Amino acid sequence: MIEDTRPLEDVQGRPDKRGIDINQAGVRDLRYPITVLDRARGEQQTVASLSMSVGLPYRFKGTHMSRFVEAIEEHRGEITMRTLPTILRELRGRLDAESARVEAKFPYFLEREAPVSGKKALMDYDCFFLGESSGSDEDFVLGVRVPVTSLCPCSKAISDYGAHNQRGYVTIEIRPRRTAGEGPDLVWIEEIVEVGERSGSSPVYPLLKRPDERHVTMQAYDNPVFVEDMVRNVAEELRGDARISWFRVQAINEESIHNHNAFAEIEWTRPG
Repeated sequence: MIEDTRPLEDVQGRPDKRGIDINQAGVRDLRYPITVLDRARGEQQTVASLSMSVGLPYRFKGTHMSRFVEAIEEHRGEITMRTLPTILRELRGRLDAESARVEAKFPYFLEREAPVSGKKALMDYDCFFLGESSGSDEDFVLGVRVPVTSLCPCSKAISDYGAHNQRGYVTIEIRPRRTAGEGPDLVWIEEIVEVGERSGSSPVYPLLKRPDERHVTMQAYDNPVFVEDMVRNVAEELRGDARISWFRVQAINEESIHNHNAFAEIEWTRPG
């Protein structure tokens, strides 16, 4: 078969006559190995589910989907707060777009040590990075979902013995402060995990022996909290961190004695 060497038409680049801008067009659910910053080891390899898009001007029929993958590949999957602005700018340039958006959802693993036995095992945390670029504005948000144990203060107060407890999830989203001409301040995923765990009655561990189970059970009993307490605990810490300009925190309890979940949420922006 003789190969056709004629140039192939760029169908996506055809003009569109309807005159309608598209807010976002791109790829979603792209699974890709990425590298993220790790406080203890420098870097950590994981696998992300990526959503990448650009604002498509009215004059173009479509965007070039292959160029999203090319942009990630050229950075060899390093997606951090220090590389995401560059990736966004490259997407805008490659696709002749005024705006770009990249969201990466990934598991992040930390080695956790049981409180009494000292047994170690890995525990995963659901995390995400969200980067957006439009005009001269750039934005970066870090999100971390932290599992905790919560014990009900009301149940403890009204019961002759015992109290109901359950697993809760504290989801913390932060927008680091940006200094003019520089990137966002560095806030470690590990720091956000620690803030979330301190908000509950007790942390959750991947591996517990009997002495550990006794310890965390009593720790939770001595530290009862509502979902309202958890979000306030987180908010109090984050408001005192000058590196953080905005946050949203949500706590959800998967109730053990109710056929519903309980939740509370706080969103805050640093004044000025």
